[in-house]
Amino acid sequence: MSAPAASSSAASSAVPWSALARLIRLPNQTGTYLLLLPTMWALVLAAQGIPPMKVLVIFIGGAFVMRSAGVIMNDLADQAFDRQVTRTKTRPLASGELSRRQAYTLLGLLLVVAAGLLLALPPLVAWLSPVAVGLAALYPFSKRWIHIPQAMLGIAFGWGTIMAWAAVREHLDLSAWLLFAATAAWAIGYDTIYAVQDVEDDRRVGVKSAALYLGLNLHRGVGFSLATMLVFLSTAGWLNQLHWSFYCMLLGVGLFFMNQVKHLQQPVSPPQAFAMFRAHVWAGVAILLGLLAGVTV
Repeated sequence: MSAPAASSSAASSAVPWSALARLIRLPNQTGTYLLLLPTMWALVLAAQGIPPMKVLVIFIGGAFVMRSAGVIMNDLADQAFDRQVTRTKTRPLASGELSRRQAYTLLGLLLVVAAGLLLALPPLVAWLSPVAVGLAALYPFSKRWIHIPQAMLGIAFGWGTIMAWAAVREHLDLSAWLLFAATAAWAIGYDTIYAVQDVEDDRRVGVKSAALYLGLNLHRGVGFSLATMLVFLSTAGWLNQLHWSFYCMLLGVGLFFMNQVKHLQQPVSPPQAFAMFRAHVWAGVAILLGLLAGVTV
């Protein structure tokens, strides 16, 4: 009888790797790319070309670590809500597959890794980092307080551009804040599209979102956010005397945005909304390529 009991005990104490991977959204890294790309914009513009390899590697790793930490904070805060939403009820915390203690343990490890990465960067970046953690922790609760919680997400994602600029220049310029504002506006736009997936569940549960708040004006709100992003990026390009190739790329991105806004004038299904959201990764890549061309030509 002792062998089966020992086997059962070992199974119960095994590390739930699959659940932990799903907790940090390891199979879907769209959020990591959307966090990373604006920091890459800032690194390229601050360095006026390819940034130092060490800094580049640190921010790539940092984007993965902080996005992973952010989604754990989100799931810890929203555990009760997630159980009532079709799309999220199977998440490891909501379903009970993982305990809150396990989630907090992984979160702590990720934050320790993030702190370790900061040791290789200028002191100013370390001084700015608590703001990033604070914003990530506040975002999940903003869904209870404000009608457009996507604005808090935008500020949190935008702060990465401030840290990236500081890592290269060791001080902050107006261009850094323009990239911050552009990133915030962009996140409001694409995350509002993402929120379309949960409109009916959010209305029933009582969670606030820009998609729910805008209603029939969804396309106008998204269009305004994305247009604002382009204005801030254009201004940053003008201040840094970027080559016309950067503006050609922005024009292409603008046409892509216009096409999405046109689609939002009609009802959009959850799968369509998710596909539109994921397509923004390519818009971010295009802007990065435009910046590289604009500063090197």
